[in-house]
Amino acid sequence: MLIWFLPLFLVFLMIGLPVFFGLLAAPGLLLWFNGQERDITLLYRNLYNGMDSFPLMAIPFFMLAGELMNKGGITLRLVEFSQALMGHLRGGLAHVNVLSSMLFAGLSGSAVADTSALGSMLIPAMEKQGYSRRFAAAITAASSVIGPIIPPSGIMIIYAYVMGESVAALFLAGLVPGILVGVGLMLMVKVMADRYDFPVASRRYTWGERGQASLKAFFPLMTPVIILGGILLGVFTPTEAAAVAVAYALIIGFFVLRTLTVTELPNILTRAGITSAVVLLLVGAAMSFKTVVSLSHAPEHLADFILSLTENPLLLLFLINLLLFGVGMFLDAGPAIIILGPILGPVFTGMGVDSVHFAIIMCVNLTVGLATPPMGLVLFVASAVSGERVTTIARAILPFLAVEIAVIFLITYVPAISMTIPRLTGFAN
Repeated sequence: MLIWFLPLFLVFLMIGLPVFFGLLAAPGLLLWFNGQERDITLLYRNLYNGMDSFPLMAIPFFMLAGELMNKGGITLRLVEFSQALMGHLRGGLAHVNVLSSMLFAGLSGSAVADTSALGSMLIPAMEKQGYSRRFAAAITAASSVIGPIIPPSGIMIIYAYVMGESVAALFLAGLVPGILVGVGLMLMVKVMADRYDFPVASRRYTWGERGQASLKAFFPLMTPVIILGGILLGVFTPTEAAAVAVAYALIIGFFVLRTLTVTELPNILTRAGITSAVVLLLVGAAMSFKTVVSLSHAPEHLADFILSLTENPLLLLFLINLLLFGVGMFLDAGPAIIILGPILGPVFTGMGVDSVHFAIIMCVNLTVGLATPPMGLVLFVASAVSGERVTTIARAILPFLAVEIAVIFLITYVPAISMTIPRLTGFAN
């Protein structure tokens, strides 16, 4: 009977119950009907135990670092730096949008933060230059999914915590796929710019002006270098790296750029606290959900079903990508990873797929789901920032989604794309 927990959870989602309550109510009700009251106690105890983790402390710290950098005007400096490099190209502001997302990804690791911070700045600017508002919102939403792929990444921290993987290995494995998504989006922008005669954003900057823009962006761009460098050299753990990122953001905001004031700190802390609380509650609830997954023997049943379809790992990877893409349309990446990771991960690692490689396939696929209709979260954020309807943005984003899906299949069938850097640095086999 317990195997019905997943369909019941989906029913709760469809009737509008928040994900947090659905994750607890679906297994709780089935345990009660099954007469397993003792396991209900275990279920709700795991709500706290799922959050009581040192590695997960990295998430609120990274959230706070992103808020500090955004409020401190660092986003503006990244946009100016991107414009100095690419603003002279046809479709320059669209290229600037994508490059800014790639740079911003190294600071916050959040697609929602990327969409709101860059969208509020670039969507009006693009509209003023002659782009349609729906195109500006679509490219902002499409490029924002790079945020959780290029390290630091909140969802990779969650995956590593749930599945017992190395955070450093996942961070390194996400570098090239994140860059590939950005380059692919820029190529699509170029094709559309030539076809629809997009405007040039600015004149070509001189090398001296580019140097000045680089100096302004230097300290923000050092953030991912400090985070990744410290982790890889063993100076600090990922959680300590997140705390270092907060300290670095405070130093830059107060003493280097002098764009932060003490009076702004309460609002910054409140926003970071609320966002972190939502994520951590979902993690706790999903860890409780995972308890019922193990009790129901769902992984074994699913493994038998998958292997009954075909034993060809290449075909199975294709099918699992379709499944993850479908899940990503309706469920946020964090909960989806915690629910499906323990079910799908062992199946594919048992078939010889490297655990880090499968982690990247899953993380990238579910991240792209954030920009996929009908329930993609960043579509709603882009709609709120731009004032454009979600359905309109959803139609305009389709060419960019096609690029991102192509990248997903590329990293699925060419493991070296994501695995080369972790292997060269000794973080993967």
